Amino acid sequence: MIIPFTDLNSETLDNLIEQFVLQEGTEYGEQDVSLSEKVIQVKQQLKIGEAVIVYSELHESVNIVPAAQLRNKP
Repeated sequence: MIIPFTDLNSETLDNLIEQFVLQEGTEYGEQDVSLSEKVIQVKQQLKIGEAVIVYSELHESVNIVPAAQLRNKP
């Protein structure tokens, strides 16, 4: 189930994004990206629809995934 990021209060959204970024890491090749910069990038991806927040009832978990990943599922 997709959860619109606008349905979350700002503190919850920030915490979710930070958790996602920390799981993913902030090392991207030759240049590290700060946590705050990566949070800003993910928030922007949510705003423009490149990423979405997904709740899994089966796993009782929330994750951020690329929107294209959902469009490519059969």
